Amino acid sequence: MPELDVDLARRLTPGCHEVLHLNHAGASLLPQPVLDAVTGHLRREATMGGYEAADAALDAREAVYDSVARLLGCGRDEVALTDSATRGWTTLVASLPLRPGERVITTRAEYGSNAIGLLQLQRRAGCEIVLVDDDEHGQVDLDALAVALDHPQVGFVSLTHVPTQSGLVNPAAEVGRLCREAEALFVLDACQSVGQLPLDVRELGCHVLTGTGRKFLRGPRGTGFVYVDRGIVEHLEPPMLDVLAATWVTPDRYEVRPDARRFEHWEHDVAARLGLGAAVDHALSWGLDAIAERTAALAAGLRERLAGIPGVTVRDRGARLGAIATFTVDGVGADEVVARLRAQRTNVSASKATSSQLDLPHRGLSEVVRASVHYVTIDEELDRFAEQVAVLART
Repeated sequence: MPELDVDLARRLTPGCHEVLHLNHAGASLLPQPVLDAVTGHLRREATMGGYEAADAALDAREAVYDSVARLLGCGRDEVALTDSATRGWTTLVASLPLRPGERVITTRAEYGSNAIGLLQLQRRAGCEIVLVDDDEHGQVDLDALAVALDHPQVGFVSLTHVPTQSGLVNPAAEVGRLCREAEALFVLDACQSVGQLPLDVRELGCHVLTGTGRKFLRGPRGTGFVYVDRGIVEHLEPPMLDVLAATWVTPDRYEVRPDARRFEHWEHDVAARLGLGAAVDHALSWGLDAIAERTAALAAGLRERLAGIPGVTVRDRGARLGAIATFTVDGVGADEVVARLRAQRTNVSASKATSSQLDLPHRGLSEVVRASVHYVTIDEELDRFAEQVAVLART
């Protein structure tokens, strides 16, 4: 396992010297190699021309697929690059062949955009949305999932690996095992887990995985990717095609390309994609096992500090917890907490019921404050953050 040199990692992160950043689950601080990749290509576009710069960067552009494939343990032909995880998720799910009455199984951790997409599918395709409840730990109930899968018409299972509003890490590999046994398609939203946890799609057993660049991977905004199992890709036709996704072979006929790039579009932000590749390579250079170990320990320390503050309640549930810590402050709304901390150059975010209608209201909550650490976070920052929250809780 590569050694995680925190001092070096912080030197490579200009933002560490500007803000106390505990919003890595929203958008992480970019490391210097990502900045260099993005700005370097933009300079080439300015001096060479956009098309010409893209042609000159062809090898680097293609290498991004190899980097994402290494990150996920899949083949490069199973990777598509998108402008967001949500774009990838909605496009893939809309491509799945659903028949009226088929079950779409989801959980309380489902993200708001995904849930809206499922409701839209229900309206358009006539499928049935089945909610599997949590177990006593707060994660998806595997026994209840097995019961839901024991049905002749299961379209697919949708699981959010790490929800937006909690530190929970759902048991994705166990869900994958149950889906394999039931011969059901498994769609995994890894938006909040990629970059903080090691992911291997073969071990996870998923047929589709979606991820973003801007969160724990520390890449640019406007970047994402999709893994599509090559065993199913030929059965999926995206709702919208263009000249990259398909070839116009005669005036009245087109052929869809055979790999996952059928889910891409020709026009894209080349600089951002190169930044995504640099971010993936940067994460791999540290080692995802080392990142996961450090972030889990830091987040546990953060929860311990917060739990010791009168008037503050930690809201995380789950048998396994990751890099996100959520909490509430008595008498102080989440937006106010965010604003007052930002005035002190400390970054956190608010997670609300509009993004988690199946979870937060079920727990009697309308919102939580979300603080998220990364491997560049240090204990001194957590101490300072706890002091800031303690002041808020007293006022």
